Amino acid sequence: MPKKALGLKELVAIAVGGMVGGGIFTILGIAVSIVGFLAPFAIALGGVVAMFAAYSYVKLGVYYKDEGAMYAFFKRTYPNSHLAASFIGWYTIFGYISTLALYAYTFSSYAISGSSLAHDELLRKGVAIAIIWVFALINLWSVKDMGRIEDFMVYIKLVILFIISVSLIYFGKVDFHTFAQTMQNDFAHSTIMQILTVSSVTFVAYEGFELVINAVKEMDNPDKNISRAIYSAVFLVASIYFIIALGAVLAIPVEDLVKNKEYALASGAYDVMGNLGRNLVIVGAVLATSSAISGTMFGSSRQMARIADDGYLPKILTKRKNLIPTNAIIAMALTASALILSGGLRVILEFGSITFLLVSLLMAVANFKIRKLTNSSDFFTLVAIFGLAIGSMIILWYEYKTEPEQMVFIVVIYALLTIGAYTYSKIKT
Repeated sequence: MPKKALGLKELVAIAVGGMVGGGIFTILGIAVSIVGFLAPFAIALGGVVAMFAAYSYVKLGVYYKDEGAMYAFFKRTYPNSHLAASFIGWYTIFGYISTLALYAYTFSSYAISGSSLAHDELLRKGVAIAIIWVFALINLWSVKDMGRIEDFMVYIKLVILFIISVSLIYFGKVDFHTFAQTMQNDFAHSTIMQILTVSSVTFVAYEGFELVINAVKEMDNPDKNISRAIYSAVFLVASIYFIIALGAVLAIPVEDLVKNKEYALASGAYDVMGNLGRNLVIVGAVLATSSAISGTMFGSSRQMARIADDGYLPKILTKRKNLIPTNAIIAMALTASALILSGGLRVILEFGSITFLLVSLLMAVANFKIRKLTNSSDFFTLVAIFGLAIGSMIILWYEYKTEPEQMVFIVVIYALLTIGAYTYSKIKT
């Protein structure tokens, strides 16, 4: 049998590239505003949650070996339930739309961060919407060898992130003794709930590891390499996030990270390393978000068309031209643009985190249902279910305590998603 195209190294690159899509550039300021110098540890704790979430993806991926991933897993686990298939389809697609909006917003924030208009919210949203449509057009036209470009961008952005983190630590204005004292003080004044809130709100920064499963037909030895690639990638990304966050809090005053949270790393790098540092961060953020927007739109639009083919989304989304799901791409770009217009960074970040916590929770529930078939541990699966459910509730509680109007907006959106999923499940009945 001929060797397939994707080995472990390529699979890890896919997973890391999917996760490091701009999340770390976005979450840092928000994390620091909640728990101060504990932010690196709270973000790393999010990686532990992601590892538990990944457990069910791995088990289901090895068992089903279906490139349809989340949607296919849930549908095949509950083959007689139109409601189950419809719900996972709607939530999964909205999760990808949320991350598209987040990546585009991050791209925009960093792209204009070096100008005098860095704080212009209207311009930021305008640039974010424009970049979504640029990549929508690229996907509509199709570009050969895009995969090679994606791989190149993944490795370049990792090198840039490494240089940034080392430089921040080296040029840091806070010595480790002061850092330890400040961290001890932050720990004394931060509650466990605040730490868990950061881990939950920043969960979207780990979204993307499941992209490995989409390549199951092209990979070598999926029985071993799915688990190796996903677990290695989550650990690697959690380590990268921790080091960058640590470097940031060592080098950049907390008040600056909070004030400039939309582009905290660029602002801080400028203070520490001047124009070279800021430009390096901007290039890293633009590369990371560009590759993430392109890859997410490519994969999720095809997922949307497949769900529409099955009758759980409007049939108009099934239209293809030269195998390209044109209407699905346009629908995703329109919805992501509307989400950018309707809210700022925090609400977009929370939409993404809640949605992928919920989808990961559904994956854990599905895995628990067939745990004997997937040879899964009751303990790990139940811990994942409990942790992901608690994480979803923590974000809503945080919104209720800090921005109740925003929480109402989030709840209304999910109510509409639920109504849509329920309606299409009944149409199929």
